[in-house]
Order: sequence, then structure tokens, then C-alpha cells
Amino acid sequence: MTLEPAFYDSHHQRLATPWKNCKLCSVHCKSPREFSRHLREFHCSKEGGSYVCRYGPNNICPSLPLEGVSDMDYENHIARDHVQAPGRARPDTQENYSSVVSPPGAIPSVVHDQHRWTVFDSKVNLPAALNDPLRVKRETDFFTKTWGQEFYENLYVPESRYLPDIDRKYFEKYKHRISKRYRRYAKYKNQIEQEAPGGETFLQQMEKNRAELQQLPKLFLLSNFDLENSDTFNAVFPWTQVEECQRNGGSSQSSKLLQEKLSHYLDIVEVHIAKQISTKSDAFFQAVSSHDVLQDNMLRTCRTIKQLRDKIHSIDDLLTLGSLKIMKLSQTRANYVKLHNKLKLMATVHQTQPTIQLLLSTQEFVGALDLISTTQEVLTQELAGVHSFRHLGSQLAELENIIEKMLQEDFGKCVSVDLNRPVTDTEPLLEEEKIVSLVFGMLRKSRFNFVDVYREEAFTAVKAIVKQTVVEAVSEAENVDKDDGSVSSLADQMRMLNYPQWMELLQQIFSNLLVHLKRTNTFHGVISDVIGIAAGKTLVPSPLPSPTQEDCVLNEASHLHVSVSEEAADVMITEAEYVSVQAKLNEMLCAVCDHAHDRCVKVITARAKDGFLERLSSSEFVALSREVEKFVTDCEVISGRRCMSLRFSLQSQALKFVNRFHEERRTKLSLILDNERWKQADVPAEFQELVDHISRTGVLSLPEKTPDSDKGPGEVLVVEDQMFAVVGTVLMLLKMMVEYCQCVNDIPSAAPDLMSRLVDLFKIFNSRTCQLVLGAGALQLVGLKTISTKNLALASRCLQLVVYFIPKVRQHFEEKLVAKNKSMLKHLDQVQKDYTDHINEITNKLVSVMEGVIAQQLSKWEVKAPMPSMCFRSICKQISKMHEAVLDILLPDQVKDLFTRINSSFKKLVAQQLNSLEVSKNGGPQHGLVMSDLAFYSGTFKTLRGLESLAKDMSDVWDIR
Repeated sequence: MTLEPAFYDSHHQRLATPWKNCKLCSVHCKSPREFSRHLREFHCSKEGGSYVCRYGPNNICPSLPLEGVSDMDYENHIARDHVQAPGRARPDTQENYSSVVSPPGAIPSVVHDQHRWTVFDSKVNLPAALNDPLRVKRETDFFTKTWGQEFYENLYVPESRYLPDIDRKYFEKYKHRISKRYRRYAKYKNQIEQEAPGGETFLQQMEKNRAELQQLPKLFLLSNFDLENSDTFNAVFPWTQVEECQRNGGSSQSSKLLQEKLSHYLDIVEVHIAKQISTKSDAFFQAVSSHDVLQDNMLRTCRTIKQLRDKIHSIDDLLTLGSLKIMKLSQTRANYVKLHNKLKLMATVHQTQPTIQLLLSTQEFVGALDLISTTQEVLTQELAGVHSFRHLGSQLAELENIIEKMLQEDFGKCVSVDLNRPVTDTEPLLEEEKIVSLVFGMLRKSRFNFVDVYREEAFTAVKAIVKQTVVEAVSEAENVDKDDGSVSSLADQMRMLNYPQWMELLQQIFSNLLVHLKRTNTFHGVISDVIGIAAGKTLVPSPLPSPTQEDCVLNEASHLHVSVSEEAADVMITEAEYVSVQAKLNEMLCAVCDHAHDRCVKVITARAKDGFLERLSSSEFVALSREVEKFVTDCEVISGRRCMSLRFSLQSQALKFVNRFHEERRTKLSLILDNERWKQADVPAEFQELVDHISRTGVLSLPEKTPDSDKGPGEVLVVEDQMFAVVGTVLMLLKMMVEYCQCVNDIPSAAPDLMSRLVDLFKIFNSRTCQLVLGAGALQLVGLKTISTKNLALASRCLQLVVYFIPKVRQHFEEKLVAKNKSMLKHLDQVQKDYTDHINEITNKLVSVMEGVIAQQLSKWEVKAPMPSMCFRSICKQISKMHEAVLDILLPDQVKDLFTRINSSFKKLVAQQLNSLEVSKNGGPQHGLVMSDLAFYSGTFKTLRGLESLAKDMSDVWDIR
């Protein structure tokens, strides 16, 4: 408190108004309000609900209690003790305070009170906290909490989904609209801020002109100024004062003063008028010239419009009237031609009914339907309202219904016979000619339900084929007791079959269903050709010409093996109908395949009820999966789309198989890692052959086993001309990785699960390697004395080997995964990134280890003889040891990059030590001794293989600061 007089007196002597400058941070303020806001933001702390002023020596205000005051008292304190100078009256303080904050009782102002605490800033309401209905039990510390902002928990209010995300594109239209206005504003602003020849800005000139104009009496500036008015004249020329001066003997002097004053006013006005004219002259002349140009353009436009109107009138007289007369005569002639054609058409329709009877007698349904539809179309469109043909339409409709029923009954019989014949019959389609004729007839009637009829017959045939195959297999099995009372159903008898018998049954079911699906596919192909001919998209397999244009490129009828009559070849359906029927055919084929899969699923599910599938070995499950996959693949070739129902039936069992497969390898990898000593291991010929097989074929699969050869183990693993010094664990991981990929080939449906497990295996190897090497966990597990640079380099090289094969694994799984699961590939990308980061961490660890050694030796460095110093000898010795440790493990480029970073760190540390020793490049003795040590350091690098030119120039050490 003793510092208060000296602190304030020194500043009040220097500044008359203390609010203009902040004496702590040298900030200049333009108003007391800005100064108050600055003190609140930068020299005030809020403790609970109190405000503590920090504006003073040592951040302590001598005139305010340390425990703080309320918001209103803090504002009064700023206005009383900091805004006003000492000794000023109390009313001034109160006046300034009222200009900073809003009056008591008024609504808080957004402008005045934006930095002041108001009721709208409150975040805790005591009545609301006490009456919260969501709190059944009161907290034990409810009445012991400190009241303030942290009294009640802050609830997160999510962002509204109705508020759009505003970005810069929303303002493009506004920027485009305002840019011209802004450029004009910037131009005027530059003109205003531009200095005049006299060194004054435009604003300064405006202020000067305003001051000069204020010298003029306001009378001259009134809008109703008129010298004819006697009062105005007397105010301008005060003759009463002149006459009074004449009586006093000073008439000539007063008149002269009045004249000079008016002349002075006139000069001021003329000068300002001249300035205004000089500044606005360009705009005035530009407006005048633009007006003249606009006038000339309007005159030329009027003349052009007059000429255009004259030409239009001439064209109307010469061309339009004659053409209208010709059109009228042509219309009259066309009406006569239409009448003649109508009479000929009536004569033709009169002979239609006898012709239809003749076609029906010869079983020409397509020709009869064609004639009926054509006649009905003529009656409804061209002969509508003809009284003599009023009963012909109903007669034709009755005949059409009779033909339609005949077509549907015959088609159902043909399809049933074709689908229910024995599977040993090799004929693709029975009665193909009759079926084609019936389909043409139904297409002419636009009755496309024949597809649904065939689908129902195919479903019935599939069910019968599966049941008959199971019955035959059970009857032939010797270990099935059919007289056993406990075996009541066919499914129970099937469950008594052993694995070979059941697999043979499943293969026979697949074979019989494939015969049935091939017959369905043949029907699909024949009907596709038929509707293609009907739509004009397929060539007719006969000497008859195509009903479409000759220049159109048509498809060949690849499935149709019978000739088509002329009447059938003329059948046409619309593009929309063709697309609809073709879609129904494709859907029917896929539905039959799906139904066949569903029946197979029931067979597999019935056999798996007693846990039969769960007891299968890996080889048996793979064999089952291959049979299912082969059947599904054949069905996909037939249907042209993926079939998933049968794959899904094995999904649960495949998941259990994958879990067992993964757990075995995960446990094995963990055990191997826990016993790994991180020393370079020899590479057995088995693993080298595996890598060579992958490089040669580009496929991640196990090579075929060959007789034992005399090849011994190698020192390194060679992968496409790259040599990897590795430990034994990574070789086992490599083999496990290939086994996972091989399993994907055997069980494609389990690709997502296998990929997830493989990613988990990669993560285990990465994390455990980090714990054992970087985390020094191997010291406790296997009893290593220390983690050497060679251990670190070996770990890095093993990780690089895995990183090398991860893209191949990704490509392998990308080919096996379906489209919706391809997003899982990002996990492999993340694993690759994690491995790369781990490799970088090991490299950084190697650099940091050498940096520590260099820093420790340089801390003992003294620039004195003898040279080279012991410090530099030790550093070069450590660098040589590290080079020897990593040379045969890392690639030459990696070794060079590593020692480049070490060399850079060495230069920085040497430069820091030289600065601390105050040794500079001055040519003195110490400079020579330092250069001798650096030359010894450079010579050491020349002896290191692959690093001869790395430390050639060490003169830049003096430039590093």
C-alpha cells in the first residue's frame, strides 16, 4: 500500500487524462469506454462471482480489496480510481460512469453493456436447481457446493439438424453484387485519403473549407434569401449604422469596411465554387458526352425499326396470300382421298369374319389373333360410328377370348411335361416348336403371365427333384434302418448317413438341380429370342425378311432352333413391353435358382441339427465349402447374378471355423513373440520357396510340396532382389498371412471375417514388437541385457517386410470381397500406416540414442591440444560401431538417410557447444583446433562404406546458430 502515492503521482504528472494510455501494456485508448473495456479484459480476474482488479504494481490494485467486489462495484471503482485523473470533481466521475454503463433499472444495452455482466449472462438459477423434477434424490454435497457457474452440471445441447452448414459459397452472390459498389467506395476513399499538393488530405481540406464557410453569415445561406425583401436588404446593408457614423464623422471609413467585408464574403464563395467545379468537371463532361451518344443510338434504332416494318409488309403481300390459297386447295383434295380410302377399308372389313373362321380351322392362332386385333383397331379408330359394323366388335372379342383360353391351357401342359421328365433325358427343350407358337400367340394378346406359369411349375419340379434324390440315397444306404420306429421322417433317415454318404447325396442333389436349371435356362434363352423377334430386336431364323429396317444391326437368335412363320414374324410388341417381359424372364430364372438354393439350405440345415457340421475337420469343411461354392458358381453363371442364400447357410459354421483357425494362430504368434530374442535368424529353404512362389506367380498361396532338397538355410530372406535380415517370428507371421489368404480362396464367403482376423494378427505383431523392443519388454521376458541398435534395426527390417506384403494382401482381399464390404480395406491401410509410423519411431529412436551419446561426449569437450580430442575419438568410435551394427541389416539408402540425420544433429550440437565455449571462426588457435577435430570426424565417415561423401564439408557448423 505504500507504493500507491508514488505510482499514481508519477503518472498524473505525466498524463492529464490517464484513460488515454494503459501504464502496464502501453495500449492507447480513444475513449473512457474503451479504456474500461480494456481493464476488464486484460487487468481483471473473476473468482467465483467476484471481480478482482489487477491494474497496479505487481498486478495488485491498491484501492480495491483483494477478495474482490461485485460487478457494479467494479465498474464504480474503474470510473472513480482509474478513468478520471486525481483531483477532478465527483460529478465528472459520475458523468463518465453513466456514459460507460446503462442506467440502473434499464434493459441492458447490447452496445454499452457487451463487456459487462448482466442478468442475461447468468447460467445458474437457484429456484430451478432446487425444483428440478428430474432429480429424485438430492446429492450429498448439494448444500456444501460453492455457489457460482460450476454449481450445476452443464448439459450438452446438440446442434439443430434444421440449421444448414453455412460456407463461403452462400456469400458468392452477395460478393458479386457488392464488388462494384465496394470498388467505387475504395476509389472514393483513396481520393479522400490522398494528400493535396499542399500536404493536406481531403478530410483536412473539408474541415478547412467548413471553417471558412462558417465565416459567412447564415443569412446568405438561407433558401429564401432575396434582396428585394426590405428586412433582408437592411440586414445585408445596415444603412442605419452608416448614417449614425456619418453623424459622428466616420462615414467614409465605415462604408469602406462594409465593402471590404462583402468583397471578402464574395471571394470565399467564388473560391469554393471554383474548387467544386474543378473536382466535378470530369463527371459533368462525361455525362454530357454519354447523353449525346445515347441520343444518336436512339435515332439509328428508330430508323432501323421503320425499315424492318416496311420489309415485313412487302413479304406479306408477295408470299403469304398465295401460299394460303394453295394450302386450302390441298386440304380439300386430301379430304376427298380420305373418303375414298374409308370406303375401300369398309369393303375389306366386311370380309374379315370369314377369314378368321378359316384360320381357326387350320390352327393358325397367331394369324387369327393378328387379324382380330387389326380389325378391332380399324373399327375403333377409322370406322368408329359406322352403323353396319355395330355388332362386329363384340363377335371378334368373343373369338379372341376363346383363343386366349386355348393358348394358356396348351402352354401349361407343355411346360409340365418338359420339367417333370427324368434328369437323364438330354433333350434341352421338349416340343420347342409348339411352345414358340404358343408364346407368340400370347404375346399377340399381351398376356405375359406365361412367365409366372412356368415359374410355379419350376418350383414344383425343384421340390420333387430334391425329395426323390434323398429318397434314393436313403434307400441305397446300408446303415439306415428304415424299420426303426424312432426314425419317422425322411429328414431323420437322412441324418443317419455318415459324412461320405451325405456328401455323395449333396453332390447328387447339386447335379440334378443343375440339370433342371439348365433346362430352365434353355427355356429362358428361347423365350428371350421370341420376344426379341416380336420387338424387332432379333433376326428371324428363316428366309423371311426382318420386320425392321435393313440398316439396323440386329442380334442373332442364338437359342431358337425352329423356323418362324410369316404371321409370327410380323408380331410386334412395344419397347416397354419388351423390357418388362425380359425383366420378368430374368427374375424368373433368378427365382428358380434361389428356390433351388433354398431347398439345398433345408437339406444342409436338417443335417446340421445334431451338430454334424460343427464336428467336421478343417479339410472336410473346406471340401464342403468347395462343393457349395462350385454349385453356387454354376448357378451364378446360369442366372447372371450373385446367389447368396446358400452361402449364408454356411456363414455361421464358417464363422466358427474361422474363429478356431484364428485362435490357433494367434496363440502361436503370442508364444513365439514372448520367446523372441531379437537376433538375426537363418531363413529356412521352406520360407524362401514361399516368397519365391509369391514373387513368381503374384498370388498369395502356399506352394506345392516338393521332395526334400539339399538347400540349406540362408542368412537373409530375398524378396525380389531385396534382402531382409529378419527374426524367426516374422517368418512365422508371413506363413500365417499366406494361410489366411489361402483360406479365403477356399471359403470366399468368410472373406470379411478372415480379413478382420488377419488385421488383428497384424496389430498383435505390431503392438507386441513395440512393447518388446521400443518398450524394452524383452529385457524381462527373455532376459536380454539391453536393447541394442542391432535389435532396433532388426525390428525395423521385420516391420518393413510386413509392410512390403500388406499391399499384396489388400489386393488379394479386394478381389474376394463383395462391393458392400470393400470399405473394410481401410483397416489394412490403417495397419500399413501404423507399421510405417512404428518404423519411423524406431528410426527416431536410433537417432535419439546417437544424439544422447554425442551430447554426452560434447559436454566434456575442451578445445585444447592434443588433437583429435578424446571427445571426438569417442564419438567417431560410437558412430563406427553403429554403422557396423546396421550395415548388414538395413538397406544402403536407409543407412545413408539414418546417418544423414545423425550428421545434422551432430552439427547442431557442435554449434551449440561452440557457442557455449565462445569459439568463433576468427582464424585463431581455437578455431584451428576445432577444424582439426572436424577433419578427424570427416575422415571417419570416409572409412564407412556408403557414407564416404556424407560429412565432406563441415564448414557450415560455424553458420548454425
